[in-house]
Amino acid sequence: MRIETIMRALADPTRLRIMRLLGVMELAVGELALVLGQSQPRVSRHVGILCDAGLAERHREGSWVFLRAPSLPGSPAVDAVANLLAIAEQEDTDFAAGCEEDRRQLAAIRASRDESAANYFAAHAQDWDQLRSLHSPDGQVEERLLEALGDAPLGDVLDIGTGTGRMAELFAPRAASIVALDKSLDMLRVARAKLQHLPAGGVELVQGDFANLPFAAHRFDTVLLHQVLHFALDPAAALAEAARVTKPGGRIAIIDFASHGREELRDRYAHVRLGFGDQAMAGLLTGAGYQIAPTIALRGGELVVKIWLGERNAAPPVQISRKKTAR
Repeated sequence: MRIETIMRALADPTRLRIMRLLGVMELAVGELALVLGQSQPRVSRHVGILCDAGLAERHREGSWVFLRAPSLPGSPAVDAVANLLAIAEQEDTDFAAGCEEDRRQLAAIRASRDESAANYFAAHAQDWDQLRSLHSPDGQVEERLLEALGDAPLGDVLDIGTGTGRMAELFAPRAASIVALDKSLDMLRVARAKLQHLPAGGVELVQGDFANLPFAAHRFDTVLLHQVLHFALDPAAALAEAARVTKPGGRIAIIDFASHGREELRDRYAHVRLGFGDQAMAGLLTGAGYQIAPTIALRGGELVVKIWLGERNAAPPVQISRKKTAR
């Protein structure tokens, strides 16, 4: 990266304010405009300059564009810029006062996100409460999952189908990094509200489908699928994708229902699969390249919740092509 590009990007007080805000939390361009008191087109131009310089990055969720600090380790020059701005805020009283006022404005953004999440919960609370009444309490499931994963470092974690972001919140203190993925924009907005108290950069929210994960191979140490695999039309394909992005020796944890006969869950909650049997799950995990561990069952309700664990094989299974030879 050319230093001239970075220095030109820094030659504007608004862009300096944006960088300090992104040190606190990820923000949509429209949210930045509200905090800065500027028009959205003007803020978008500043965002473009910062992104071109590698000082920030954009990602789209539906019609919204979010801006965040670089999610991967930056160059020494980018790291130096962040340190310089932190020092500037300590020594430049005018700059510090402006940054502090900007951060106070974030309270309105947080409140708006909380209100949106609360409205979404209110609209769906009855359905969720009825489903929860059929199985073990969430707290019990979480406790057993934490015990099952043990004290070993979780490393880089992928939470597939993050929903409200609860798993990301639970494991954030033990993870080097967490990526929380969901296909639903509504759920991502709920998760963003729930996770906004965590340090900036602690959790990265990504829109995506478990059948086509937008990540490079062997990126994650731990992969979670909490109450999501029963939505898969093709669970084998979903687990093959999970295995693709799991590092050799990495782990997977699947939390889902044991096989059951509650057909009404298909229509009411869009469940594609009525749970999974141990033998079927063992086949799915070994077929994807995992070595399976003993299953944990929680029988606290009509629906039995199970925790299936697996460890990624050191090398992906080799597919041998058998071609007919000419005679």
